[in-house]
Amino acid sequence: MEVSTKILNTIVDFGYGKDGELRLKAGDNVAVVLNNLGATSAFEMGILSKEVVSYLESTLKCNVTRIYTGAFMTSFDMHGISVSVCCLDEDNRVAPLLDAATTAPAWATSEVTDKSSPRSAALAPLEEVTAPESADDVASNAATDGKLSVDTIGQILRKVCNAILEAESKLTEWDLIVGDGDCGITMKRGASEILSQVDGGSLPLGNPVTLCLGLADAVSQSMGGTSGILFELCFRKMASVLKSSPLDFTSAFQSGVDAVMFYGGAKAGYRTMLDALVPAADAMGTGGIAAAASAANEGADSTAKMKVAMAGRSNYLSEDQLEGTPDPGAKAVAIILSAIADVLA
Repeated sequence: MEVSTKILNTIVDFGYGKDGELRLKAGDNVAVVLNNLGATSAFEMGILSKEVVSYLESTLKCNVTRIYTGAFMTSFDMHGISVSVCCLDEDNRVAPLLDAATTAPAWATSEVTDKSSPRSAALAPLEEVTAPESADDVASNAATDGKLSVDTIGQILRKVCNAILEAESKLTEWDLIVGDGDCGITMKRGASEILSQVDGGSLPLGNPVTLCLGLADAVSQSMGGTSGILFELCFRKMASVLKSSPLDFTSAFQSGVDAVMFYGGAKAGYRTMLDALVPAADAMGTGGIAAAASAANEGADSTAKMKVAMAGRSNYLSEDQLEGTPDPGAKAVAIILSAIADVLA
């Protein structure tokens, strides 16, 4: 809170007009630009966004109707931010210009809010997920219901991790063409960490809630990058669903995919991992894991034919650069689901 408070207080201190009147007043409708100077993480930007909105509305009593977050003007890999606050005039001349359609790839659209429309659920605090008191009870119930045993879960995780490790060079090769070249090593770090925890016995395999939370912690600590954040969000959302329905993995997986879409801002057709995740979630509900793996592979392969990327690093590339190379994130999802299906076949 200290960083955002200092920045906004500086804006206020220099925000006086020639008549000595403060230009930023309580009740003003404002638009905010939170600019990433190059190396500030997505998590840090999210935290700062919340702090900026909170300070402007709670302390300065302004109404934040639009907030734009992104890397609009950078200094290569500088770890920092800049904040701009624009007072929207009473005649409503500025707001329509901000909302106007544009083809500028770096300009992110903003959700428009006012007193009559509540903010997105993304800004609301999430309910804390607590695991059942006894992991043994859940493991026992799963066994009697004919579900997966602890040994089978361990076998699945080892299969998945080894498949990712084997695919590292290919994922890197694809990402060097259509991304920033780190997909292979990022996925390898996550797989290595999970494999280490499985072999070391520190990952709770007997409880679906704590398993998903453990996987979320593992990828958060080891992967980094956008893919690490999205996998973590997926696992945490799955944990929240499994808390109330411990054996409903189909609904949990669907909810995890929905969380990736919601927080990642992409959907199927954008040339991202969602081109594998979305069809997989749809297929799992009717055909199980085998159908999900098949759908994920088809979806991942289809990205090689997509000539435009709507999200991620690929959206800066031309049609000639994209065509023929699949999205590495989508291929990684297909590899993971295929490995699970192989064990359960």
